[in-house]
Amino acid sequence: MLGSVRSGGTPLQMLPANCARKDNRPGFADHLKATFVNTNNMQFQAKTAMEELATGRNGNIHETLISMSKAETSFKMLMQVRNKVLNAYQEVQRMQF
Repeated sequence: MLGSVRSGGTPLQMLPANCARKDNRPGFADHLKATFVNTNNMQFQAKTAMEELATGRNGNIHETLISMSKAETSFKMLMQVRNKVLNAYQEVQRMQF
């Protein structure tokens, strides 16, 4: 999903390694990449917690459900941000210069 792009776009892997501004503060691309990584980590943790619960290595269902809930909320937020960014991009494309 990270590398998928609509026609004419740039995949995240192709973004410059350091998208920071001249004053060394992180830019929007840096925050977006960090959000992708954080969401991916939460998804992995939830999957691991579910596997451990299913195999009996961890009997704490509450921690598993909390992990799953965090991953779901993070993913939903990421999708909303993606939708807003795509809408803004499409709006800019419709502008006449």
